[in-house]
Amino acid sequence: MRQILLGRFGARRSQSRVPAAAGGLAVVLAALALFIGGAQAQTLASLPSSTRTLERTGPARPVAAWAKFCERYPAECAVDPSEPAFITLTPEVWRTIVSVNRRVNTRVKPMTDLEHWGVVDRWDFPDDGYGDCEDYQLLKRKLLVENGLPRRALRMTVVIDEQDEGHAVLTVRTDRGDFILDNKRMSVLPWAQTGYVFVKREGQDGMAWVSLNGVASPAATANR
Repeated sequence: MRQILLGRFGARRSQSRVPAAAGGLAVVLAALALFIGGAQAQTLASLPSSTRTLERTGPARPVAAWAKFCERYPAECAVDPSEPAFITLTPEVWRTIVSVNRRVNTRVKPMTDLEHWGVVDRWDFPDDGYGDCEDYQLLKRKLLVENGLPRRALRMTVVIDEQDEGHAVLTVRTDRGDFILDNKRMSVLPWAQTGYVFVKREGQDGMAWVSLNGVASPAATANR
């Protein structure tokens, strides 16, 4: 994936505006330090507190754009029943999960599918450095699998977000409960602390999806 460079703050040369600009920059830097510090603190934490698992309530129809993604990348959607359905969460594994979430969130820039691909909903890897919610999560899963985590325990999940819109996250199923990787947050949270309504996710026994709350599924997951 192409390296993404962060932009720089500019400053006006007017002497009369230097104090205000400096004060504003100090506030921005302080907020940034707290933001980064919080993510780093979570990375260094030994293990998160245990949480509940999010249980299925029945079958669900797969996302149409996900089915097309699987046609292009069948290995990414295959389920190996010999793999563990839950990850044994160790401090090393937890650091890997948090690090991958933060790294992808930092490097990929948000762009809707309509802007990116000219369609309402497309699931794909953000190889050019741009993508929307599901593209972030697909890349995170790919990297976590490359780090030795079982794909079967890493489930693509559809939720309704705080704007009542469709959104995709990655559920990591562990022996300490289900945790959520999200492009909207640097922290990896227990599912119950996200504030989302969980709709459905990939099943762990095959290509079929499972319902999580019996709520209506959004027409698309195109959400930054």
